[in-house]
Amino acid sequence: MKVLKKTLLLATISGSLFATTASAEQINLTWQMWTGSEADTKGWQHLADMVTAKYPDIKVTLTTTGWVDYWTRLPVLAASGQLADIVSMQSLRMPNFYSLLEPLNERIEADKFDIGAFTPSIIGGMSVDKQLYGLPYDVGPWVVYYNQDALEAAGIPLPKPGWTLAEFTDAAKKLTKDGKYGFGITPQNYSVLAAAWGDKYVNDAGELDLTNPSAIAAAERVIGFPAKDKIAPLVPSSADVGTFIQGRFNSGNVAMYVDGPWSIIGMKDKAKFKIGLTTLPRDDAKELAAVTAGSGFGIATTSKNKDAAWKAIQVLTSPEALQYLAEQGRALPARSASQSSWYKVAAKDITNGGEALDYSLAHSVPYVITNNWAAVENLFNQYFPPAFGGSADAKQTMESIQSLAQQ
Repeated sequence: MKVLKKTLLLATISGSLFATTASAEQINLTWQMWTGSEADTKGWQHLADMVTAKYPDIKVTLTTTGWVDYWTRLPVLAASGQLADIVSMQSLRMPNFYSLLEPLNERIEADKFDIGAFTPSIIGGMSVDKQLYGLPYDVGPWVVYYNQDALEAAGIPLPKPGWTLAEFTDAAKKLTKDGKYGFGITPQNYSVLAAAWGDKYVNDAGELDLTNPSAIAAAERVIGFPAKDKIAPLVPSSADVGTFIQGRFNSGNVAMYVDGPWSIIGMKDKAKFKIGLTTLPRDDAKELAAVTAGSGFGIATTSKNKDAAWKAIQVLTSPEALQYLAEQGRALPARSASQSSWYKVAAKDITNGGEALDYSLAHSVPYVITNNWAAVENLFNQYFPPAFGGSADAKQTMESIQSLAQQ
């Protein structure tokens, strides 16, 4: 009898466990992300698979678009109620889109999630009014990428971190010949370079201020690269001008351009020359002030699976995920302890990569932007290209952008 009772008890327990397993529903999460190359997309898919490996009941379906299309489609998807469960977000665009995302502070506190493991500047970048809206995966300063083969062929010493604007301009002039240019400038480089030179384009009240003497002086320098010095090619009035310049660099038609460490993975596949890194050129009389930014993942306020999405974004920003991204060259990890992986693996084939980033981070400043920064950048894309061609001066250009941005 005891044996029979024990057998029945075991059968009951086994059946109960089977019923629990069978009733566990598969949770399907959607994730929207930008991508710049096939290698890029494969990296994000690997992270999506990592979520399922840790949580077999959670499947993440990845949808990718190009960088420009991503930001064009995001408000459309939000307005039509079609946001993904997991929304990728750049720190510079957080002020415009944070209302689409679920606040994370309470979840972080409840789970005792170690937010201190991340670089403080990017936690600030992913926050609005001290409320965190996304877990970051990368952080990085803007730097100058250069074609080492072209510099060496021209007899130009490889630029050292902390080089000056005069040194940069001299090198760019020597590299401009035979239909090729020393530097590729985009309209959105304006604020990055202005900050590096210590010029202010936002006032102390956080308002756009493009018509003050300092802001106009920075614009004169930027516009002067193609219009006066002739060291940079003209660019179209397009939101995708960054891709245009990056393509010119990868093909060897532009010897230097401004970008971040997040672009290395795609560049390694396309550039057929030795790549080097250095800092943004500083004002000859000032120290460098390198702006940093980064990106991460938030949970859509419209998601019906917020708890699962919270689990997922923790995996997407885990030490294992960030080490993978670092080794692929996709990102300088937002987690401080994981950053050495990027230097050792991703930057090993990039001349002076570690030195340039170390110097930039040691001289970094917050990227100051306004709440309508996306609109301001669109105006940069519209009004700087004609000025590059000489049809308007810096003062006229800045006054036009300032006026339209306030409407």
